[in-house]
Amino acid sequence: MLIGQQGEMLAAKYFEENGYQILYKNWRQQHWEIDIIASKNNTLHIIEVKTASNNRFGYPDDNVSQMKINYLINAAEIFLFQQPQWEQIQFDVLAITLNPTVSYYLIEDVYL
Repeated sequence: MLIGQQGEMLAAKYFEENGYQILYKNWRQQHWEIDIIASKNNTLHIIEVKTASNNRFGYPDDNVSQMKINYLINAAEIFLFQQPQWEQIQFDVLAITLNPTVSYYLIEDVYL
């Protein structure tokens, strides 16, 4: 299993255990993709998952570039066009490091 796939499985479990309802994993529309779309407390969460085997070359969330943020915004716009019932939306980043032990770092409501 690839590190990214392992991270997305761990992320889904993490969010479910913390009271989120997973709506979609790897939602795709044309060339757009969102790792996880979840809801909690009437808020739609657009979640980018970044996973690294260790922190030797920096933290996983260091790899969330401005280009990636713009991509996420565009993907979310497509999703919200299809499902306009959501009034509250939040962008989150979950960084997962696998070694030496699995650790999670959630960055909520990323300012875009």
